Amino acid sequence: MPTVWIEEKSEQEQIIKDCDSCALSMVDTDGKPYVVMMNYGYEDGYMYFHGDPNGRKMDILRANPNVCITMSTGHSLYHRDDHVACSYGMNYKSIVAEGVIEFVEEYNQKVDALNIVMKQYVERDFEYNEPAVKQVCVFKLKLNKLKAKNFGRFVR
Repeated sequence: MPTVWIEEKSEQEQIIKDCDSCALSMVDTDGKPYVVMMNYGYEDGYMYFHGDPNGRKMDILRANPNVCITMSTGHSLYHRDDHVACSYGMNYKSIVAEGVIEFVEEYNQKVDALNIVMKQYVERDFEYNEPAVKQVCVFKLKLNKLKAKNFGRFVR
C-alpha cells in the first residue's frame, strides 16, 4: 500500500490535534521496554503530560528520560476482495517522534502546561487547586525526529 510522508508542519500538527491519546514508550534500567497510553497537550513543538509522581513510569523517566511517542488517527478498514484476507488493510495517519522528557517544576509553568493539556480536549482555561498542582507531576517532550505519514489504499 502507498505511504505518503507528511512534511508540512500544519498537516503534522493536525494529526496531533485529531488524536486523543498517544503511546509513550520508554526503556527501564534493565533494558526492558515499557509503554503507556497518555493524554497530552501540544503547543509549539512540545507535548505536555501529567500524572502521579510515583510509580513505574516516573521511576523509568527519571532514570532514562529518552522516549518515543506514537499516535494515529483516521482509521478505516478497506479491502479489494471480501474473500481474500491479504486484500484487507487499514487507512490511517500517524506520528512517530523521539525526544527527552523534561520535568516542569515551577508552579505557574505547571498550570500553563495543564491548560495546554486541557485545551487538547476542551477549548478553555481552568482553575486549579493549589495542593493538587503541587502534587501532580508535569513533564514535557520536545518532538524530535518527527515522522508523519498517511498510509492506506486511499492515500491522497
